Amino acid sequence: MKHSYADYVPAIKAMSDETRLKIIDMLSCGEMCACDILEEFSISQSTLSYHMKILSESGLVNAVRDGAWMRYTLNREKTDEVIAFFTCITNDKEDCICKKSKNKKSDNQCC
Repeated sequence: MKHSYADYVPAIKAMSDETRLKIIDMLSCGEMCACDILEEFSISQSTLSYHMKILSESGLVNAVRDGAWMRYTLNREKTDEVIAFFTCITNDKEDCICKKSKNKKSDNQCC
């Protein structure tokens, strides 16, 4: 499984904020209107818009305009892709970056 590390940076950065993680958690239950998300936080509408823009641009969240409001859902394809990426990079594999090192030392040797 080939991964470009750079492809996952926007999603990982988007998840590096507590509010955005909570929003992802909220959206795990299904579609939500911005007004419903806003009720759960002590933030302004513009601050919520900022967070939602980051989540949408990262690909983690889908946004659809519904009149004056936005409706949001998790992009399950992207979240599954990010989960698969983390699984890949946190498990031993034949093409692991550490095994490609030409100066690989013995298992018991450090530095």
